[in-house]
Amino acid sequence: MLAVNATDMRKDFGGYIDKIIRTKPIFVKRSRDYFMGISLEMAKELVEDVIFHIDEYIEADGTITLSLEGFDLVVNGESKKEAINSLIQDLREYALEYYQDIEFWSSDINRRKQIKSILKVLLIEDDNELKESFLCQAGKS
Repeated sequence: MLAVNATDMRKDFGGYIDKIIRTKPIFVKRSRDYFMGISLEMAKELVEDVIFHIDEYIEADGTITLSLEGFDLVVNGESKKEAINSLIQDLREYALEYYQDIEFWSSDINRRKQIKSILKVLLIEDDNELKESFLCQAGKS
């Protein structure tokens, strides 16, 4: 692996940060541990392919229920727009809780699979941009 020694990185920390932000990710080795420094823009590119699959149900009362596949998130709204906005809010809260207690959540093999999705939610601050990753389909009753 192309890794810079952490000691060398400390000597020119600002220079390495500039490289990370302006050119490329940098792999760093400290003892037996490795990590990668990456810009937020490049991190967004890494999660660009993450799609949120949503099952949509039209209820008897005309409201819309949305269920996010792979997550325990279900919302209901008077309209699809309202339901999507509620889903975004719940997804953001979930992502933040996951991130704040990542050791707990990632210990569950099913939740560990959510990490790319969680990172996407944390990296994409604009709700409209996040909505572009939503794929709604008619739910099966």
